[in-house]
Amino acid sequence: MAQNNVRDRAGGAIDDVDAAIIEQLQRDARIPNNQLAERVGIAPSTCIARVRSLVDRGVVTGFEARVDPAALGLGLQALISVSVRSGARHRMAEFSAEMRRMPDVLQLFFLGGSEDFILHIAARDSAHVRDFVLEHLSAHPFVASTRTSMVFEHVSRAVTIP
Repeated sequence: MAQNNVRDRAGGAIDDVDAAIIEQLQRDARIPNNQLAERVGIAPSTCIARVRSLVDRGVVTGFEARVDPAALGLGLQALISVSVRSGARHRMAEFSAEMRRMPDVLQLFFLGGSEDFILHIAARDSAHVRDFVLEHLSAHPFVASTRTSMVFEHVSRAVTIP
């Protein structure tokens, strides 16, 4: 079987079977093991061992249900760039942890560059976004400035193995 020269963080090889398993799991994380094994072309016992190995090695980090925020009444998404005050830079980990606990925050990106963070939030409407910025960011003692961009379309792709 051909190797695709990709290694996991522990230096273990990701072979073509692992790559096929990852691809199938990204399409449908709820696929039964026997169907996954059939699609990948290996025995079910081998397949379950391979999936466990991918999890144990930290390649597969979880299995999740994706929920459409609009279906829950959160039809607006925004990206909020945040710059932290120079005197609060030593508290960035604290700020990051606080933002991750906010139910409106879908994703948090810690950046190098002109901004320190980007928060991806889901909201009911523009008033909800405004209230989030005013209550949780503008009044926050660590925050120097924010910049908000409304999301018109969000496309998410699975990681592909080169």
